[in-house]
Amino acid sequence: MTERKPSIGFIGLGIMGAPMARNLMAAGYELIVLDVVQAPMGALVAEGATAGRTPAQVAADTDVLVTMLPDSPQVEEVYLGSNGAYEALREGWLTIDMSSIAPGTARTLAERASAAGADALDAPVSGGDKGAIAGTLSVMVGGEEAAFERALPMLEVMGATIVHCGPAGAGQVVKVCNQVVVGVVIEAVSEALVLGAKAGVDPARIADVLQGGLAATKVLEMRRDNFLSGSFEPGFRIELHLKDLKNAFELARDTDVVLPAAAIVEQFMRAAVVNGRGDLDHSGLVTMLEDLAGARVSDATGR
Repeated sequence: MTERKPSIGFIGLGIMGAPMARNLMAAGYELIVLDVVQAPMGALVAEGATAGRTPAQVAADTDVLVTMLPDSPQVEEVYLGSNGAYEALREGWLTIDMSSIAPGTARTLAERASAAGADALDAPVSGGDKGAIAGTLSVMVGGEEAAFERALPMLEVMGATIVHCGPAGAGQVVKVCNQVVVGVVIEAVSEALVLGAKAGVDPARIADVLQGGLAATKVLEMRRDNFLSGSFEPGFRIELHLKDLKNAFELARDTDVVLPAAAIVEQFMRAAVVNGRGDLDHSGLVTMLEDLAGARVSDATGR
């Protein structure tokens, strides 16, 4: 006899959340979905999901709640606010927050869930919109081992690399570490492409060489077209990466760690937001280097 799949509530249907929810539906899970924007809800309902009304109702009517939200304030509102999901806290219930938030917020949610006999995992992801669509995200999980094992079949639908990083908050710690690396690499790739382009070499040739040697990076593999075309339709917005770096610096202050390279990247990203570029994909950071050099990578591509 086939074991019944748990019903899932999914709140947060943005660039990442909508394809993640869609993959769960394709795997046979029944979903109740909710978002402040009606269009992605309507699309998923047309594909077989049920529309939710409030976080509390979605939580009460499902075995597992998955959330994919922009930042800690939105997560706190969905879980702890009026008609929040934690109004339906009960023994045996599981929530998996896949947002990128402050580790302290994740620990607070886990403590409140545990007090009611429920489980809360923090499970932020890396891989961008492409990874969300393909179901190949990297998922870093914090929380109890038993809860992780229970969540694993669902996480495996959305991700290809799933790592239990430790207790509550550990997933968010690893996520900020990941975002430090991604940000620094984006900035380094930007410097290299702008330098080579202004020196008269086709940036596509530079990218080919970089990817064939020690400088090969997933950033260039997944965002090559963005860098070379000058088109930065967001897979992950600069303003959200800046938020992740804020969380990284808060953690660094708490642990007395110095992040000098990340500090430079943070300044470039802050400047991009101030200059109206916060809604660009984070690879759009290259535009700040281009402005300083007076040259565009896309103008030199194919030359």
